[in-house]
Amino acid sequence: MTAQKIVISEFMDEGAVKRLSATFHTTYQPDLCERPDELAALLADADALIVRNRTQVNAALLAGQTRLKAVGRLGVGLENIDLNHCRQQGIDVFPAVGANASAVAEYVICTAMMLLRGDAYLSTDEVARGTWPRARLVAGREIAGKTLGIVGLGSVGRITAALARAVGMQVCAHDAVLDAAHDAWRDVIRHADLDTLMRESDVVSVHVPLMDATRDLIDARRLALMPRHAILVNVARGGVVNEAALAETLRRGGIAGAAVDVFETEPLTADSVFAGIPNLVLTPHIAGVTAESNVRVSYAVADAIAQRLRA
Repeated sequence: MTAQKIVISEFMDEGAVKRLSATFHTTYQPDLCERPDELAALLADADALIVRNRTQVNAALLAGQTRLKAVGRLGVGLENIDLNHCRQQGIDVFPAVGANASAVAEYVICTAMMLLRGDAYLSTDEVARGTWPRARLVAGREIAGKTLGIVGLGSVGRITAALARAVGMQVCAHDAVLDAAHDAWRDVIRHADLDTLMRESDVVSVHVPLMDATRDLIDARRLALMPRHAILVNVARGGVVNEAALAETLRRGGIAGAAVDVFETEPLTADSVFAGIPNLVLTPHIAGVTAESNVRVSYAVADAIAQRLRA
Protein backbone atom coordinates (compact mmCIF):
# COMPACT_ATOMS: atom_id res chain seq x y z
CA MET A 1 0.00 0.00 0.00
CA THR A 2 1.35 3.43 -0.97
CA ALA A 3 2.11 5.66 2.01
CA GLN A 4 -0.16 8.65 2.45
CA LYS A 5 1.46 11.94 1.55
CA ILE A 6 1.88 15.06 3.71
CA VAL A 7 3.21 18.40 2.43
CA ILE A 8 4.57 20.96 4.91
CA SER A 9 5.07 24.42 3.39
CA GLU A 10 6.40 26.43 6.36
CA PHE A 11 8.73 25.88 9.29
CA MET A 12 7.87 23.13 11.76
CA ASP A 13 9.71 21.49 14.64
CA GLU A 14 12.09 18.89 13.22
CA GLY A 15 11.07 16.29 15.79
CA ALA A 16 7.43 16.57 14.78
CA VAL A 17 8.40 16.29 11.10
CA LYS A 18 10.37 13.11 11.86
CA ARG A 19 7.39 11.68 13.71
CA LEU A 20 5.22 12.17 10.63
CA SER A 21 7.94 10.91 8.29
CA ALA A 22 8.12 7.61 10.17
CA THR A 23 4.61 6.74 8.96
CA PHE A 24 3.80 9.03 6.02
CA HIS A 25 5.58 10.20 2.88
CA THR A 26 6.43 13.69 4.09
CA THR A 27 7.67 16.60 1.98
CA TYR A 28 9.06 19.35 4.22
CA GLN A 29 10.20 22.59 2.61
CA PRO A 30 9.88 25.60 4.97
CA ASP A 31 10.03 28.09 2.08
CA LEU A 32 7.51 26.27 -0.14
CA CYS A 33 4.93 28.94 0.73
CA GLU A 34 6.96 31.30 -1.48
CA ARG A 35 6.47 29.02 -4.50
CA PRO A 36 2.70 28.52 -4.82
CA ASP A 37 2.86 26.86 -8.25
CA GLU A 38 5.27 24.23 -6.98
CA LEU A 39 3.17 23.78 -3.86
CA ALA A 40 0.00 23.34 -5.91
CA ALA A 41 1.72 20.65 -8.00
CA LEU A 42 2.77 18.76 -4.87
CA LEU A 43 -0.80 18.91 -3.55
CA ALA A 44 -2.18 17.12 -6.62
CA ASP A 45 -1.81 13.76 -4.88
CA ALA A 46 -1.32 14.85 -1.27
CA ASP A 47 -3.47 13.66 1.63
CA ALA A 48 -2.63 16.51 4.02
CA LEU A 49 -1.12 20.00 4.01
CA ILE A 50 0.50 21.71 7.00
CA VAL A 51 0.96 25.52 6.97
CA ARG A 52 1.52 28.56 9.14
CA ASN A 53 0.12 31.95 8.18
CA ARG A 54 1.96 32.72 4.93
CA THR A 55 0.51 29.95 2.78
CA GLN A 56 -2.74 31.07 1.18
CA VAL A 57 -4.92 27.97 1.24
CA ASN A 58 -7.59 28.95 -1.26
CA ALA A 59 -9.48 27.56 -4.23
CA ALA A 60 -6.64 28.40 -6.62
CA LEU A 61 -4.05 26.51 -4.57
CA LEU A 62 -6.34 23.50 -4.12
CA ALA A 63 -7.72 23.41 -7.67
CA GLY A 64 -5.64 20.40 -8.70
CA GLN A 65 -5.86 18.33 -5.53
CA THR A 66 -7.68 15.03 -5.76
CA ARG A 67 -7.52 13.46 -2.32
CA LEU A 68 -6.69 16.10 0.30
CA LYS A 69 -8.28 15.20 3.63
CA ALA A 70 -6.80 17.70 6.07
CA VAL A 71 -5.03 21.03 6.52
CA GLY A 72 -3.05 21.59 9.70
CA ARG A 73 -2.47 25.14 10.86
CA LEU A 74 0.67 25.72 12.95
CA GLY A 75 -1.07 28.43 14.97
CA VAL A 76 -4.64 29.53 15.58
CA GLY A 77 -5.53 32.28 13.09
CA LEU A 78 -7.36 30.96 10.04
CA GLU A 79 -7.52 34.07 7.84
CA ASN A 80 -5.18 32.49 5.28
CA ILE A 81 -7.40 29.40 4.90
CA ASP A 82 -10.61 29.45 2.87
CA LEU A 83 -12.73 27.52 5.34
CA ASN A 84 -15.81 27.49 3.14
CA HIS A 85 -13.92 25.99 0.23
CA CYS A 86 -12.29 23.40 2.49
CA ARG A 87 -15.69 22.49 3.90
CA GLN A 88 -17.15 22.10 0.41
CA GLN A 89 -14.25 19.84 -0.55
CA GLY A 90 -14.56 17.74 2.61
CA ILE A 91 -11.19 18.92 3.90
CA ASP A 92 -10.87 19.13 7.69
CA VAL A 93 -8.89 22.03 9.18
CA PHE A 94 -6.90 21.56 12.39
CA PRO A 95 -5.53 24.68 14.15
CA ALA A 96 -3.22 24.34 17.16
CA VAL A 97 -5.67 25.93 19.58
CA GLY A 98 -4.04 26.95 22.87
CA ALA A 99 -0.58 25.57 22.06
CA ASN A 100 1.08 29.00 21.79
CA ALA A 101 -1.15 30.90 24.22
CA SER A 102 1.49 31.13 26.96
CA ALA A 103 4.05 32.57 24.55
CA VAL A 104 1.64 35.28 23.40
CA ALA A 105 0.65 36.13 26.97
CA GLU A 106 4.30 36.50 28.00
CA TYR A 107 4.91 38.78 25.02
CA VAL A 108 2.05 41.04 26.12
CA ILE A 109 3.25 41.44 29.69
CA CYS A 110 6.91 41.76 28.67
CA THR A 111 6.32 44.47 26.08
CA ALA A 112 3.91 46.31 28.35
CA MET A 113 6.56 46.40 31.09
CA MET A 114 9.16 47.62 28.61
CA LEU A 115 6.97 50.37 27.19
CA LEU A 116 5.94 51.56 30.63
CA ARG A 117 9.65 52.12 31.37
CA GLY A 118 9.89 54.54 28.45
CA ASP A 119 13.26 54.49 26.68
CA ALA A 120 15.08 52.68 29.48
CA TYR A 121 15.68 49.50 27.48
CA LEU A 122 16.79 51.47 24.43
CA SER A 123 19.63 53.27 26.19
CA THR A 124 22.37 50.66 25.73
CA ASP A 125 24.44 52.68 23.24
CA GLU A 126 24.30 55.84 25.37
CA VAL A 127 25.30 53.98 28.53
CA ALA A 128 28.15 52.19 26.72
CA ARG A 129 29.46 55.56 25.48
CA GLY A 130 29.42 56.93 29.02
CA THR A 131 26.63 59.43 28.32
CA TRP A 132 24.68 58.10 31.34
CA PRO A 133 21.10 59.30 30.51
CA ARG A 134 19.82 58.52 33.99
CA ALA A 135 18.07 61.83 34.56
CA ARG A 136 16.01 61.38 31.39
CA LEU A 137 14.93 57.86 32.26
CA VAL A 138 13.82 58.09 35.88
CA ALA A 139 10.14 58.65 34.98
CA GLY A 140 9.54 55.04 33.93
CA ARG A 141 6.44 53.45 35.42
CA GLU A 142 5.77 50.15 37.20
CA ILE A 143 3.21 47.67 35.95
CA ALA A 144 1.92 46.76 39.42
CA GLY A 145 -1.25 48.66 40.24
CA LYS A 146 -2.06 49.37 36.59
CA THR A 147 -5.24 48.21 34.85
CA LEU A 148 -4.98 45.83 31.91
CA GLY A 149 -7.90 45.91 29.49
CA ILE A 150 -8.21 42.72 27.43
CA VAL A 151 -10.19 42.83 24.19
CA GLY A 152 -11.23 39.22 23.63
CA LEU A 153 -11.18 36.83 26.60
CA GLY A 154 -10.39 33.61 24.75
CA SER A 155 -7.62 31.16 25.64
CA VAL A 156 -4.82 33.69 25.09
CA GLY A 157 -6.71 36.49 26.83
CA ARG A 158 -7.31 34.30 29.89
CA ILE A 159 -3.65 33.35 30.28
CA THR A 160 -2.69 36.99 29.78
CA ALA A 161 -5.14 37.92 32.54
CA ALA A 162 -3.56 35.39 34.90
CA LEU A 163 -0.05 36.69 34.23
CA ALA A 164 -1.23 40.28 34.66
CA ARG A 165 -2.75 39.51 38.04
CA ALA A 166 0.46 37.75 39.07
CA VAL A 167 2.43 40.99 38.56
CA GLY A 168 -0.10 43.04 40.49
CA MET A 169 -2.38 44.36 37.76
CA GLN A 170 -6.13 44.76 37.90
CA VAL A 171 -7.77 43.14 34.89
CA CYS A 172 -10.87 44.11 32.95
CA ALA A 173 -12.07 42.72 29.64
CA HIS A 174 -14.55 43.10 26.82
CA ASP A 175 -15.78 40.07 24.89
CA ALA A 176 -18.78 40.44 22.63
CA VAL A 177 -19.54 36.71 22.47
CA LEU A 178 -18.47 35.21 25.80
CA ASP A 179 -21.40 34.49 28.09
CA ALA A 180 -21.53 36.72 31.15
CA ALA A 181 -21.83 33.64 33.37
CA HIS A 182 -18.65 32.03 32.01
CA ASP A 183 -16.01 31.12 34.59
CA ALA A 184 -13.42 33.16 32.66
CA TRP A 185 -14.92 36.31 34.19
CA ARG A 186 -13.83 35.28 37.68
CA ASP A 187 -11.44 37.97 38.97
CA VAL A 188 -11.93 39.94 35.72
CA ILE A 189 -14.07 43.08 35.55
CA ARG A 190 -16.49 42.68 32.66
CA HIS A 191 -17.10 45.68 30.40
CA ALA A 192 -20.01 45.10 28.05
CA ASP A 193 -19.05 48.36 26.35
CA LEU A 194 -15.64 48.45 24.65
CA ASP A 195 -15.47 52.24 24.86
CA THR A 196 -15.51 52.03 28.66
CA LEU A 197 -12.59 49.60 28.62
CA MET A 198 -10.59 51.93 26.37
CA ARG A 199 -11.16 54.85 28.74
CA GLU A 200 -10.32 52.99 31.95
CA SER A 201 -7.27 50.89 30.99
CA ASP A 202 -3.59 51.75 31.40
CA VAL A 203 -2.66 48.92 29.02
CA VAL A 204 -4.98 47.57 26.30
CA SER A 205 -4.20 44.15 24.81
CA VAL A 206 -6.05 42.93 21.72
CA HIS A 207 -6.93 39.22 21.30
CA VAL A 208 -9.79 38.90 18.80
CA PRO A 209 -9.82 37.24 15.36
CA LEU A 210 -10.11 39.32 12.21
CA MET A 211 -13.61 39.23 10.71
CA ASP A 212 -16.08 41.76 9.40
CA ALA A 213 -17.23 42.63 12.92
CA THR A 214 -13.69 43.24 14.21
CA ARG A 215 -12.05 45.00 11.25
CA ASP A 216 -10.95 48.48 12.46
CA LEU A 217 -12.43 47.63 15.86
CA ILE A 218 -9.76 49.88 17.37
CA ASP A 219 -10.06 52.95 15.15
CA ALA A 220 -9.19 56.64 15.55
CA ARG A 221 -12.27 57.30 17.67
CA ARG A 222 -11.51 54.50 20.12
CA LEU A 223 -7.81 55.35 20.28
CA ALA A 224 -8.82 58.89 21.23
CA LEU A 225 -10.67 57.46 24.24
CA MET A 226 -7.47 56.05 25.75
CA PRO A 227 -5.62 58.04 28.43
CA ARG A 228 -2.47 59.77 27.16
CA HIS A 229 -0.37 57.61 29.47
CA ALA A 230 -1.81 54.33 28.11
CA ILE A 231 -0.12 51.54 26.14
CA LEU A 232 -1.65 49.46 23.33
CA VAL A 233 -0.50 45.93 22.44
CA ASN A 234 -1.85 44.19 19.33
CA VAL A 235 -1.08 40.47 19.07
CA ALA A 236 -4.40 39.59 17.40
CA ARG A 237 -4.46 40.22 13.67
CA GLY A 238 -3.58 43.07 11.35
CA GLY A 239 -6.72 44.99 10.50
CA VAL A 240 -8.25 44.81 13.98
CA VAL A 241 -6.34 47.97 14.91
CA ASN A 242 -6.39 50.65 12.23
CA GLU A 243 -2.70 51.12 11.45
CA ALA A 244 -2.88 54.66 10.07
CA ALA A 245 -4.91 55.81 13.06
CA LEU A 246 -2.48 54.19 15.50
CA ALA A 247 0.54 55.75 13.79
CA GLU A 248 -1.06 59.20 13.90
CA THR A 249 -2.07 58.77 17.55
CA LEU A 250 1.49 57.85 18.51
CA ARG A 251 3.03 60.71 16.53
CA ARG A 252 0.93 63.34 18.26
CA GLY A 253 1.40 61.76 21.70
CA GLY A 254 -2.20 60.64 22.05
CA ILE A 255 -1.00 57.53 23.88
CA ALA A 256 2.34 56.74 25.49
CA GLY A 257 3.33 53.80 23.30
CA ALA A 258 2.36 50.64 21.47
CA ALA A 259 3.61 47.21 20.53
CA VAL A 260 2.41 45.67 17.26
CA ASP A 261 3.18 42.10 16.20
CA VAL A 262 0.60 41.68 13.41
CA PHE A 263 -0.04 43.75 10.30
CA GLU A 264 -2.47 44.03 7.41
CA THR A 265 0.42 43.49 4.98
CA GLU A 266 3.18 41.13 6.07
CA PRO A 267 6.05 41.81 5.68
CA LEU A 268 5.64 45.56 6.10
CA THR A 269 6.65 47.66 3.12
CA ALA A 270 9.52 50.14 3.24
CA ASP A 271 7.07 53.05 3.27
CA SER A 272 5.11 51.74 6.26
CA VAL A 273 3.04 54.25 8.25
CA PHE A 274 5.01 53.14 11.31
CA ALA A 275 8.40 54.31 10.06
CA GLY A 276 10.19 56.73 12.37
CA ILE A 277 7.91 56.45 15.41
CA PRO A 278 10.06 56.20 18.58
CA ASN A 279 7.51 55.05 21.17
CA LEU A 280 6.72 51.87 19.28
CA VAL A 281 7.82 48.23 19.34
CA LEU A 282 7.32 46.32 16.08
CA THR A 283 7.92 42.57 15.81
CA PRO A 284 7.43 40.29 12.76
CA HIS A 285 4.43 38.18 13.85
CA ILE A 286 6.42 36.22 16.44
CA ALA A 287 4.51 36.81 19.68
CA GLY A 288 3.35 33.20 19.69
CA VAL A 289 6.59 31.72 18.36
CA THR A 290 9.16 30.56 20.89
CA ALA A 291 11.34 27.45 20.98
CA GLU A 292 8.91 25.89 23.43
CA SER A 293 5.69 26.91 21.69
CA ASN A 294 6.99 25.74 18.33
CA VAL A 295 7.41 22.26 19.77
CA ARG A 296 3.93 22.28 21.32
CA VAL A 297 2.26 23.66 18.20
CA SER A 298 4.11 21.30 15.86
CA TYR A 299 3.36 18.14 17.82
CA ALA A 300 -0.28 19.13 18.35
CA VAL A 301 -0.78 19.56 14.60
CA ALA A 302 1.28 16.49 13.73
CA ASP A 303 -0.82 14.33 16.04
CA ALA A 304 -4.10 15.77 14.73
CA ILE A 305 -3.09 15.18 11.10
CA ALA A 306 -1.84 11.66 11.81
CA GLN A 307 -5.06 10.78 13.60
CA ARG A 308 -7.15 12.11 10.71
CA LEU A 309 -5.18 10.17 8.10
CA ARG A 310 -5.47 6.97 10.08
CA ALA A 311 -9.25 7.33 10.46
